Amino acid sequence: MRIIFMGTPEFAVPSLEILLQHHDVVAVVTQPDKPKGRGKKMAFSAVKEKALQSDIEVLQPAKVREKEFIEKLKTYNAELIAVTAFGQILPEEILNMPKYGCINVHGSLLPKYRGAAPLQWSIINGEKETGVTTMYMAKGMDTGDMLLKQSIAVSQQDTYGSIHDKLSVIGANILLKTIEGLENGTLQRIPQKEQEATYAPMITKETGHIDWSKKCDEIICLIHGLDPAPTAYTIYNGEVLKIWQAEKIEQTASKIGEVTAVTKKGFVVTAGDGSIVVTEVQAKGKKRMGADAYLRGHNIEIGTILI
Repeated sequence: MRIIFMGTPEFAVPSLEILLQHHDVVAVVTQPDKPKGRGKKMAFSAVKEKALQSDIEVLQPAKVREKEFIEKLKTYNAELIAVTAFGQILPEEILNMPKYGCINVHGSLLPKYRGAAPLQWSIINGEKETGVTTMYMAKGMDTGDMLLKQSIAVSQQDTYGSIHDKLSVIGANILLKTIEGLENGTLQRIPQKEQEATYAPMITKETGHIDWSKKCDEIICLIHGLDPAPTAYTIYNGEVLKIWQAEKIEQTASKIGEVTAVTKKGFVVTAGDGSIVVTEVQAKGKKRMGADAYLRGHNIEIGTILI
């Protein structure tokens, strides 16, 4: 099948790879290059890197609604547009363009977690199950009819990073099955139940600011849901201290956010329903390290309040 692929981050790369193996990818559409790192050098998206390696033409519209871009898309005579984490909402003129429509790979079990950050919010909210849904794209955000779903269990050790890697591969495989079903006419469109819809808004830096008044489990889920980026954090001595790992422990509570003990594992902080021992941190400008190593160079006093 002649396919235009739209995607941007690392999550979308396995989807592009599997399409390159089994179909005729006539063009790739991705977000414009962006400055990255301390030097602010212009960097390609992960999808652009893969497309260039495979000698596929790459289009990078600032806005997909631009008439010139839409006219360019028409010249490829694509039978399907496949979308995985592209980053722009497609206008109806594009949605109606290909024979088989526009199919999206979404990183949640729709209608739960519509929006920009479904993987992170599923971990932050302590879901025991997540997955991938393929769907027809419609005017609304992730509102189109569903085609296929595949779920996985979320363990207590899972992070955004680990779920990301699992679901990116599952998403690629389910995309391939979806295309086969479309070609064979064996798929059934399943409308989403609006009353069951939940949303996953964009993650900001402030999302990661730990509120120590929350329950221990909620704080640990936040830490896992923002690992490896942008990372949960607290404020110590007026500076950001990233928290990478923490565990719930049995200890008498005190003031919210108060450091009540220093152990071999790390330092103990009072939360809303108990205490947490912080075991891995990262100070500004430093590498991540065990809290025990951090404490050898920083004397966090008992009674310190983290905010």
